Amino acid sequence: MQFKAFTLTSLFALVSVAIATGGGGTPPPPTPTIPASQCNTGPIQCCNSVQAANAPAVSTLLGLLGIVLQDVTALVGVTCSPISVIGVAGNSCSAQPVCCTNNTFNGVVALGCSPVNLNL
Repeated sequence: MQFKAFTLTSLFALVSVAIATGGGGTPPPPTPTIPASQCNTGPIQCCNSVQAANAPAVSTLLGLLGIVLQDVTALVGVTCSPISVIGVAGNSCSAQPVCCTNNTFNGVVALGCSPVNLNL
């Protein structure tokens, strides 16, 4: 049983690295950014990578987590953490700030994301 857990953890780590480093997938389609004030689905997320759900590494990760998306071109944030208060010192995002409709996967993935402009 420990071997299976280690294997799944190792596979998840490899998929996460592939996603963070580009993973050979296609970049997400251009999506207009929204002002941070228009995100009403919870805290804005800072994600290490944002890609289309049908990108090979992302679809593999979603499969491992048992997540099935109806819209395969939906943007998925990977390895995300919340940005709770905009404009407060120390709350910044050096990766991709996004507003997502489903943040219930403990930062592993965030679904239905739209890029956010933190300066608006």
